[in-house]
Order: sequence, then C-alpha cells, then structure tokens
Amino acid sequence: MTLIDRTAERSVALTRRDAPLLSVRGVRKSYATPQGAVPVLKGVDLSLGERESLALLGESGSGKSTLLHLVGGLDEADDGEIAIEGVVMTKRPDAERAALRRARIGIVFQQFNLVPSLSVEDNIAFQARIAGRFDAAWHDELIERLGLAGLRSRYPEQLSGGQQQRVAIGRALAVRPRLLLADEPTGNLDEATGDDVMDLALDLVARTRCGFLMATHSTRLAARLERRITLASGVLVPT
Repeated sequence: MTLIDRTAERSVALTRRDAPLLSVRGVRKSYATPQGAVPVLKGVDLSLGERESLALLGESGSGKSTLLHLVGGLDEADDGEIAIEGVVMTKRPDAERAALRRARIGIVFQQFNLVPSLSVEDNIAFQARIAGRFDAAWHDELIERLGLAGLRSRYPEQLSGGQQQRVAIGRALAVRPRLLLADEPTGNLDEATGDDVMDLALDLVARTRCGFLMATHSTRLAARLERRITLASGVLVPT
C-alpha cells in the first residue's frame, strides 16, 4: 500500500458518523475559453444519505457531467467543498483524490470506458484489484447477477452495448463503494436494453447499500429513483 493509499485509509477511519454520505456546498466551476471564463456551476449545494438514490436532471451542456466529475474527484472545483462521509475531497492533490475515489466511489460512464485488452472478468476486477479490495466471492456473484457468466473470457469488442454497460456496472460495484455515480448510464442503449441495465443497477445498489447519484436527461428513468433535482443555469432547482 502506498503512502497516499494509507492517507486515504486514515481518512476513512476518521469518518464522522453524523455526516451525510455526500455533501456538496457552494461548489463553483468555470472553464477557460478564448472569450474568457465560462461559468458552468454557480454555487451548487446538495446532500445524499446512505442507501439513498438521487437523479440529477438537466439539458445537455447544463453541467451534470461536470458536477459528477467533481464529486468523483476526477476534476477540481474552483470554489466550495465536496465531502464523502465527512472526508473532504476538494483542495487535495490529484493523487490523494484518486486514492479516496478508489476507497469510496464507483463510477459508471456513458461511454463504458472498458479496457479493450482485458476480458470481461478482468475488466470487472480491474478497479477492485488496484484498490486492494478484490473479493472473489463478490466478484463471482456480480458476474452471475449481471448475466455475464458465459462471457467471462470475451473482450469488449465482442460484446453488445448492453453487455458492455453491465461490465461497467460490475467494475464500479466490485469495490463495494459507499457512493455510486452514473453519468447517463443508458444514453447509448435502446430503451428496452436501458431498462434492463437500470433494473440491474438498482438491484445491485440495494444489495450493496451504497448511495446512488445518477445524471440523466430522461425524466422516465429519473422517476425510478427516490429523489430528483434539476441543474439549470448553473444552480440546482427542485423538480
């Protein structure tokens, strides 16, 4: 285990018992353009409890992906604070954020982001092995629950879109994260396949008892989660 990973483990041990699973306070983010800075998030506040599911709605370009990337520690906010169970993610070096992400967060991307040179089995195990959290029994259960038992040795290019997204969900949940983030997880799938993938995701979220934050433009899918909120003009508004 590296020094950075030990720092993350110490942060886990120092978790405040009374803290929400996810706390976002006053988060702002702008992007530089030749015409000047363009604000995307203008002071976002939200919280998410353990085992709670929240749909983040908004039009394309509204900043949904930006917010998820900040929560997942993939990017740094300009201002504000993001904390997971009381452990602050913001204002940490990239490597420390990565260690905390490995310990606490699973991420499902719209584009799947599977490793093309790895089999289904190895893709699912990839993040868990890096984090030192691989559990063979849970790994096998995930593969069975995701309907991938007969596809263990296949590679991403040999899979349908729905099968690839199942692998991506398995990879994200293999570490038993405290928080699962999903960015338009059914955006590249037809409606029927998307519904099947969502059924599996919600079932496995319930099984792991993690929090679930999903960005989507679909009000139909958002209705399946416990809470809904909309991102518009850089701020969150009730839905």
